[in-house]
Amino acid sequence: MIATIGVIALGGACGAVARHGVNVLSVQIFGHGFPWGTLCVNILGSFMMGLLVVKFSHMAQVSSEIRMLCMTGFLGAFTTFSTFSLDVVTLYERGDIVQAGGYVLASVVLSIMGLFLGLMIMRGLSA
Repeated sequence: MIATIGVIALGGACGAVARHGVNVLSVQIFGHGFPWGTLCVNILGSFMMGLLVVKFSHMAQVSSEIRMLCMTGFLGAFTTFSTFSLDVVTLYERGDIVQAGGYVLASVVLSIMGLFLGLMIMRGLSA
């Protein structure tokens, strides 16, 4: 139990640092005013989830600790739907209703597409 908590914490720390890096980079590239960082991590995180789900399902030798490190720890800290919700409300309360709606639509549709793409790529590589 302690080992599992430790690997989740390690993965979570790495995911949080990676998320911060994406946020900083997205501000440098796109500027402020729209939650580009959150959008990017949600899409990228969904894509990585698709890759890992397929990869791990074809690798019986992968330990539960490695799965927890990557899926629960890293991706759990990297992806940010709680922050997504806050961003939507912030845009809405600022009066940017069209941006808020576009952000919700882009986040949901592109994240699901990212997951499908990750699944397809890994299934293609595993065949």
